[in-house]
Amino acid sequence: QVQLVESGGGLVQAGGSLRLSCAASGRTFSTHVMAWFRQAPGKERVLVARVGWSASSTYYADFVKGRFTISRDNGKKAVYLHLNSLKPDDTAVYYCAAGSSGGAVSPDGYHYWGQGTQVTISL
Repeated sequence: QVQLVESGGGLVQAGGSLRLSCAASGRTFSTHVMAWFRQAPGKERVLVARVGWSASSTYYADFVKGRFTISRDNGKKAVYLHLNSLKPDDTAVYYCAAGSSGGAVSPDGYHYWGQGTQVTISL
């Protein structure tokens, strides 16, 4: 069992940066693949980035490559998403998720979810 709590969202201007954090609890955190998804109003929830249990394997959606960085600290049971060069299209609720499948891109592949944190980018 893994419980996830996100923080760090907010309102920033285009071109700005944010760091999202996801605090986890549960004994099996280090064995889970961790991911960040986002969901904009009226749209599906989509995978933004994913990091394997060892932190050496990462995946990024094309629309964030070169701008966002995912990392994890198994000792602190935390996952981070650094968002740079933000655009209005990045506005969404960002969710932290944990799963056991290494290559999952669908939300169905993740068993545990946080409550989400709102990121709003203004012009």
